[in-house]
Amino acid sequence: MAAVPVEEAIAALSTFSLEDEQPEVQGPSVLVSTERGATASPIEYSDVNAYRLSLSEDTKALNQLNTLIQEGKEMASVLYTYRSCVKALPQLPNSMKHSQADLYLETYQVLDLEMSRLREIQRWQASAASKLAADMQRFSRPERRINGPTITHLWSMLKLLDVLVQLDHLKNAKASIPNDFSWYKRTFTQVSVQWQDTDSMREELDDLQIFLSTRWAILLNLHVEMFRVNNVEDILQVLIVFAVESLELDFALLFPERHILLRVLPVLVVLATSSEKDSESLYKRVKINRLINIFKSDPVIPAFPDLHLSPAAILKELSMYFQKFSAQTRLLTLPAPHELPPREAQDYQRHYLISNHIGGIRAEHDDFTIRFASAMNQLLLLKSTDNADIEWCKEVKGNMYDMVIEGFQLLSKWTARIWEQCAWKFSRPYKDAVPSETNEASASYSDYEKVVRYNYSAEERKALVELVSYIKNIGSMMLRSDTLVADALWETIHAEVQDFVQNTLATMLRTTFRKKKDLSRILSDMRTLSADWMANNSRPEAELQSMHHVGEESRGNIFYPRAVAPTAAQVHCLQFLIYEVVSGGNLRKPGGLFGNTGSEIPVNELKQLESFFYKLSFFLHILDYTATVSTLTDLGFLWFREFYLESSRVIQFPIECSLPWMLVDHVLESQNAGLLESVMMPFDIYNDSAQQALVVLKQRFLYDEIEAEVDHCFDIFVSRLCETIFTYYKSWAASELLDPSFLFASDNGEKYSVQPMRLSALFKMTRVKLLGRSINLRSLIAERMNKVFRENLEFLFDRFESQDLCAIVELEKLLDILKHTHELLSKDLSIDSFRLILNEMQENISLVSFSSRLASQIWSEMQSDFLPNFILCNTTQRFIRSSKVPLASVQKPSVPYAKPSFYCGTQDLNSAHQSFARLHSGFFGIPHMFSIVRLLGSRSLPWLIRALLDHMSNKITTLEPLIMGLQETLPKSIGLLHFDSGVTGCMRLVKEQLNWGTKSELKAEVLHGIKEIGSVLYWMGLLDIVLREVDTTHFMQTAPWLGFLPGADGQISYHQDGGDSPVVNLFKSATAAIVSNPGCPNPTSFHTMSKQAEAADLLYKANMNTGSVLEYALAFTSAALDKYCSKWSATPKTGFIDITTSKDFYRIYSGLQIGYLEESSQSPSNNHKVLGDSVAWGGCTIIYLLGQQLHFELFDFSYQVLNVAEVEAISVPQSQKHPHFGQGWEALIEAMKKARRLNNHVFSMLKARCPLEDKTACAIKQSGAPLHRIKFENTVSAFETLPQRGV
Repeated sequence: MAAVPVEEAIAALSTFSLEDEQPEVQGPSVLVSTERGATASPIEYSDVNAYRLSLSEDTKALNQLNTLIQEGKEMASVLYTYRSCVKALPQLPNSMKHSQADLYLETYQVLDLEMSRLREIQRWQASAASKLAADMQRFSRPERRINGPTITHLWSMLKLLDVLVQLDHLKNAKASIPNDFSWYKRTFTQVSVQWQDTDSMREELDDLQIFLSTRWAILLNLHVEMFRVNNVEDILQVLIVFAVESLELDFALLFPERHILLRVLPVLVVLATSSEKDSESLYKRVKINRLINIFKSDPVIPAFPDLHLSPAAILKELSMYFQKFSAQTRLLTLPAPHELPPREAQDYQRHYLISNHIGGIRAEHDDFTIRFASAMNQLLLLKSTDNADIEWCKEVKGNMYDMVIEGFQLLSKWTARIWEQCAWKFSRPYKDAVPSETNEASASYSDYEKVVRYNYSAEERKALVELVSYIKNIGSMMLRSDTLVADALWETIHAEVQDFVQNTLATMLRTTFRKKKDLSRILSDMRTLSADWMANNSRPEAELQSMHHVGEESRGNIFYPRAVAPTAAQVHCLQFLIYEVVSGGNLRKPGGLFGNTGSEIPVNELKQLESFFYKLSFFLHILDYTATVSTLTDLGFLWFREFYLESSRVIQFPIECSLPWMLVDHVLESQNAGLLESVMMPFDIYNDSAQQALVVLKQRFLYDEIEAEVDHCFDIFVSRLCETIFTYYKSWAASELLDPSFLFASDNGEKYSVQPMRLSALFKMTRVKLLGRSINLRSLIAERMNKVFRENLEFLFDRFESQDLCAIVELEKLLDILKHTHELLSKDLSIDSFRLILNEMQENISLVSFSSRLASQIWSEMQSDFLPNFILCNTTQRFIRSSKVPLASVQKPSVPYAKPSFYCGTQDLNSAHQSFARLHSGFFGIPHMFSIVRLLGSRSLPWLIRALLDHMSNKITTLEPLIMGLQETLPKSIGLLHFDSGVTGCMRLVKEQLNWGTKSELKAEVLHGIKEIGSVLYWMGLLDIVLREVDTTHFMQTAPWLGFLPGADGQISYHQDGGDSPVVNLFKSATAAIVSNPGCPNPTSFHTMSKQAEAADLLYKANMNTGSVLEYALAFTSAALDKYCSKWSATPKTGFIDITTSKDFYRIYSGLQIGYLEESSQSPSNNHKVLGDSVAWGGCTIIYLLGQQLHFELFDFSYQVLNVAEVEAISVPQSQKHPHFGQGWEALIEAMKKARRLNNHVFSMLKARCPLEDKTACAIKQSGAPLHRIKFENTVSAFETLPQRGV
């Protein structure tokens, strides 16, 4: 096989797209990285010596300070994450006191490791304080007039001082450290008894004890070091002035720098005013009102994730240690955050709370996003354009540079707002009554719950979620464009630097600084160290020739920007040189660095120097693009809670107290459509905190705790999210299936509508970045949805099983809603088919399984409750539950509880659909039968029919001995009732002949048996009506495709003699047309489709001639009665009708009928409510199938009584009727008339649906001789299709 050329392989790879449709609803991915960025000076300013600027000593000190800052941050991490070891130490029981010495030794070894870290911190702070003091003293020497501290150096001093202050705060706040030390000292005393030469160890232990027990020990030590030899008031005042001006004029570029200035300014003021001489000189340079305004504008300062600092509290506490400062009453009277008056506290509340500014933040986000995208489009257009205009190129790249600067500033401002709001919340815990979720007292809640869990209102949580989303969104957008904008940023920075040093400085050298040799030398040095003269040599020849005609003085240098940015050392040197030009090395220069007081530089050029000076400060942040964005979007501090863990004396707080989870929970609870897409953003807080735990704090146990919480929270999140999704789609489906007429008639139909939710973005999330793992959220949602659908079906079936058969309509409605929910959700998510889920939950997956859970439950319900306890109302064609105590009490499980989402989604929709369900809950009729047919389908319905018919057959078998018992008690001869006796006499005669008084239980049992048979038959009649309607609808849908047409005589005719049906012709012609095309990829599949059409044609034609379920049931009943025909329908011995001695079934039923009719006439509310009309259907059907209809109509007792009553009513003239004529029998006679009408209705239906011409009959010859068992030919009926049992 020949190898593919590399060029072709690369070209082929370029055609693949690695992008997918996953939306950006998560922040930038967190990568564990330990690389140092440009702002950290990777070469440690080692190239400064090459510029010969006498900065070697300064850069050496600068590198030393930077090293100390890095070490100090590591020390601070150790202190912040320190947890008490004493809590984990075992306590020996009394039985093991002999092992006390071994326990002390092991305890000492454990604690000694932790104390060694504290000793290292003690030694380091002493060294750092000494080096910082020495560095400050170098700038306070009187002979030092030039090469003063650079801006970089000032920042390094401030950062190191900030680290020392933070260490002091941590040491003061950590109560577990002195507690562990006391245990350590105690064990050392016990263990060191056997050691030798422990004096040095004891001295070291005492020093450590003093260090740990003395508040502000680090700051006091720094004060001693600073004023040991030379006074450092000058440099302290320079630092204070620099900090005040930077805060007032907002020169701090990013929020970490501003927070550093706020933290160190109170300490600097204390140190500067604690000098032995000239302690008031500070206020000559910086008015005290300026300091007060700064401290008042920021009463709380973020320092640690869960610990804030207060300038007022710091000043008050330090006044006790620095006596000189204690005289500054104006500074000491500043109120602490908890001491603020209510009105001032409200003002600060409005300032700090994000919810008060979210509207402006939202507008800023939208505006920046649009303009950044527009700038990116312009940049992409520029890159795709050949020979673009230079000015346009410069404009596009400059615009991109400005957008990046604006993005950094927005991210810095927004993240600072979150820091400051958290600090404000920590300083102002929730003091009102805690909203009790339980009955516990508020005192049982921890301090952390009061500052976090109950300290954020719903509106504040919403605003915080929005702001976190905006920060992560802008950060992701900027990080994605990193490689695209890098060249543009570097070229713009290169152009800015070159324009300044080649043009602006050249103009200054020719004009303002021409006669000032010292300053000219500095400006020349600036050009020497940063000018890129190579950029001037890459111009086209035509341009070079055209430039020869222009005077040298009339034009500036023209250069081509290159993607070559200055190094950190070059920026450092340029800032230093500008500082030297402006200030001349004078640390006490009035008016600030770029103040106009006493300066010989013109205002215009001073502004140019100032503008370029501050641009230089931002260059390093832009060059370190990725690190800057990562720093500004880092929100991991929202999770950490080390101080409150220690003060609350717990191992960890529950997730309800975790702010990231609180935000996720709020989004899920609020059901806010706009917030739901941002539900993944708070999980980025966990990513940031895990990154901090591993890279910054370097503590594995913190990462383990974060990981455990994330695992737990994400599981809950997926479950809650799926519940929200399911509820939304369920409500949507229920709303669409709600009857429009109901909505039209409703006064408040809007409450049944469902507000749309934007879930499509979450459905496309296949790569959720969480703690370095990639999680397929779409797959998890799909798995959970499959489970929820199964749980919902299980609940619906359990609910149906706890109700009677009337609930089948409600079950169908709920299943329809669930099915429609599945259809809506399937458009956005790949889940199992609803038929598969339904068959699985019905235990009906096997191909040979014709029963199902629902069919079994319906059969069980009919057998145990419906047939015994429901009665038929023939007029309404409904079964209703008997109001009397049921014969068979039914034990049913209680109705299971479920959330509204398992019904119709919301409470309003549940109420609406339940109002419809209640309309069908009190009876069983045609609507219920439709539900059964649709739910069971053609697969399980035959099983149910056969089970009911077998039940009826068994019931007939059960009745056989009971009827024989009644036959035995009949008298040998029962004659016809005499008309002369009247109704009263006839009824007396019937009672005498039917001596069943001792057989009341037997009578009741026979009647209930006949009632159940009648109920089954009538139920089959309802089923037959429904199936005929369903079959008709099915026929109307399939007939055109099968070629059926209505004939002239009403019969079905086929429109093509011997030809194929339309559906077969359609597929054959389509297959022929497609296969004839030479480009057909797979003709076999189309031939297969044509064959399948022929098979479908045969299948549907075979199902056209369907039988009748009722006729089948009647035939089955007739077959079941055949074995009892000799007992219930005996052949007369004479061959003619036996009038007096017959004990056939019609005689038994006649006696039973007149008995319960008499009972019902005496107490109408009793018997009929127990039996209903099913008795007539059962008894008349048996009579009809036994061929005894005529006998029954001739000899029935109630019919005879009615005849007597009619004759009696006619024979007595109206005028001779006395008032008491027929009194007492009106109700009975009326009941008999109703019974006769019902019996006639049943017999007429039976004659229409089950003619008996093919049954055995008797005939009489013309001679008068009887002929027995004569059969007559007849058309095809249900009897010929009846399956034979046992065949």
